[in-house]
Parts: sequence; C-alpha cells; structure tokens
Amino acid sequence: MANCEMTEPISWWRIDFGEAESTAVAKAVADEHVSQGPIVAEFERQLAAYLGVPFVVATTSGSMALLMSLWAAGVGPGDEVIVPNRTWIATAHAAVLLGATVRLVDVEEGRPIIAASKIEQAISSRTKAIVPVHMCGRSADMRSINSIGQKHGIAVIEDAAQALGSRNPDGFVGTQSDMGCFSLSVAKIISTGQGGFVATRSESIYERLVAMRTHGVASVVNAEWKQPGFNFRFTDLLASIGIEQLKRMPEHVEKLGAIYRLYSDGLGGHPSVKLLPVNIEAGEVPVYIEALCEDRDRLISHLAETRIQCRPFYPDLDHAGYLNNSGDFPNSRRYGRSGVYLPSGPGQDITCLNRVIDAISQFRT
Repeated sequence: MANCEMTEPISWWRIDFGEAESTAVAKAVADEHVSQGPIVAEFERQLAAYLGVPFVVATTSGSMALLMSLWAAGVGPGDEVIVPNRTWIATAHAAVLLGATVRLVDVEEGRPIIAASKIEQAISSRTKAIVPVHMCGRSADMRSINSIGQKHGIAVIEDAAQALGSRNPDGFVGTQSDMGCFSLSVAKIISTGQGGFVATRSESIYERLVAMRTHGVASVVNAEWKQPGFNFRFTDLLASIGIEQLKRMPEHVEKLGAIYRLYSDGLGGHPSVKLLPVNIEAGEVPVYIEALCEDRDRLISHLAETRIQCRPFYPDLDHAGYLNNSGDFPNSRRYGRSGVYLPSGPGQDITCLNRVIDAISQFRT
C-alpha cells in the first residue's frame, strides 16, 4: 500500500509487526521457551525500567490485570468499585466477577475521562476502590483522585490499557497509584497479540500478584498453599514479541503523534466532524484518533463507500442493565452517541490517512 491506491481498503487500525518479532518467536520456540519463563521475566524487567517502577507482573490480558489488581486490593462480594461511565466494559466486569457492585461516574465535558469532581458523591461506606481510566492516552486528574482515595482510605487502581507511554506532569500514567493496569492486545501502541501487565511500587502487592498469577504459590516446584490464585500466566512466546515491540516505543509514540497532528490540521475547519483533543504537548499519546459527528452512522457509511473502515464508540456502561446503575450521564451520552474511531495505528500508511481526510472533507450533514 505504498501509494495507497483508491481501491485498497484502509483498516481502522494497523499494527506494526516485522521480521524482528518473527525471529524472536522462532528463537523462543527453538530454545524451548514457550510457557512462562526467563523471557517473561526479562520483558517484565524491561517494562519496569521503561516506566520507572520497581515491579511489573505480566498476565494474559489487560482485563485480567484489572481483575488481579482489584482482587489484590481486597475487593470482593458486598464491596463497591467506582469507574467512569465511558470505558470499555472490562473495567466494570473485573469488579463484577469478584462479586462487587459497580458505581458509575460521568466523564468531563471536554474530555472523555472520569470527572474527578464527581467521584466523592459516589463514595459510600462500601467503596473499596476507584478506577480512573486514561482513555486514548488522556491523563485523568490523578492528583485529585489520589487525594480522594487517601482521604477515604480507598485504593486507587489506574486503568491505563490505552495509555502506555502517556505522561502527565508527574510522569507516566499508570504509575501514580496503588497499581496501574496496561494492555498489550492487538490495537495498542505495542502489542503481543493478547496480554497485559500490572505496574506497582509496592513490594507486598507485587508478591501478592505474583502468587495470584500461579495458583497462589510463589513456586510450583516448592508449592505452599498461602492464598487463592489461578493460572493467569503470560508466556515466553508472547514476551519475545513484547521485547521487540518495546524497542519500537519511541518510534510508535512519534508516529501516533504525527497521525494526530495530520488529522488535526486536515479536519480543523470541518463543520460537522470534530477531533477529540489529546494533549500531545504535555506528553499524552493519542493511541486512537477519535472524533465526534452528530450523524455518525452516515459518516461511517460514507467512508465505507471508499473502503475506509471506521468504528463507532462502544456504548456507555449504564446501558448494561446487569450493572444496575441509573443516573444522569450527559457528557458520557454525548460521546457515546456521536463518537467514532478514525483509521490510525503505528503500522498505518500516512499517505492513506490523507485519503481518509479527503473523504471526510467531502462529507456534510
């Protein structure tokens, strides 16, 4: 797709895998490093060094990282967990699967991240954790949220699934609370296909997570039954991909920033398609390109006519009736009703994105 022919489809997301990943996997197989072993340990060490934290625990997915973190924080039946109404459903499911009740909070008016000013009114005597979500690399107000958590004795667990590499004035997001949860799934800044990890500065939490990941034991050779756990292990095969992907982080951060600036310049004056802001000057990384359009479905159909793939935003969480949440979420509703993901990704051909911008420029509501 070097010239991005008009007949070529443009995917909403393109990963950036190459020969280095293939070679690393082949070597892991040849060396018989296929389950959790030394390559996972090295990947965890490199992730911890990148983020500037002492401890990282890799696991099967970002969703599992959330479940493990809530479990490590002591969340269980009868407890409540506060999450934003705009996030992927995994943030809520991690609490629900532990028997807890989810309490939803609206997002900010100008950015689809949890409104810190609305958290305290959702706190009750049963609140056990607050889970701010750094949607599309945007930093939640961690200073305010941590202050609320400390005031009420509540754990703060960052959902940074979409925010590896994003910074705020205090450093990398996902490293500024009790635990930070990251995803390595296919549509992320770096990917191992599936996977995730937890970052923490607490040695006691780290030890709990390590045991939890392997049926509650620190070693399967000299097992001692000290706590519940399960098989949440990562594999050397996936970690071998991750090590190569991590080498590309600076390149991917730069590429996603360039894509955001291209869209920002190209769509800046559009009357009906408005790019959602990401503060790249402050260090936020726009892992996705998000826009609002009141006639979203027609925009998606318009782009599909020229083989350009987009995706609508997923529904607000209060639409999941089994969460038993009612309330007023006007900001969430606006994003959920009109939000759309435009083509992006570290493997995306920049020349193709000019074609996307041209097609959107021809769209009118």
